[in-house]
Amino acid sequence: MKNRNLNLVSRMQAPTPKWFRVMRNLGLTLSAVGGALIASPVSLPAGIISIGGYLLLGGTIIGAVSQTAVSSEEYGKNVSKPGENFK
Repeated sequence: MKNRNLNLVSRMQAPTPKWFRVMRNLGLTLSAVGGALIASPVSLPAGIISIGGYLLLGGTIIGAVSQTAVSSEEYGKNVSKPGENFK
């Protein structure tokens, strides 16, 4: 049985499942749009600047969480179900 206790660096370097790669790219896109709204050279209303901040924050969180997901294929088909380790 393999050791499933991964530190943050090995988790970030491990293969990412397809769904989480899509979510990571969505997070990067949201962050880019939010950053463009915040850093725009023209004067925008405060509501749009606020929305840009939320897009930036949400995109960053989605990207970070999605990048730390690890593919279960690395561990084989005998992946334990939640709560099985605590019997």
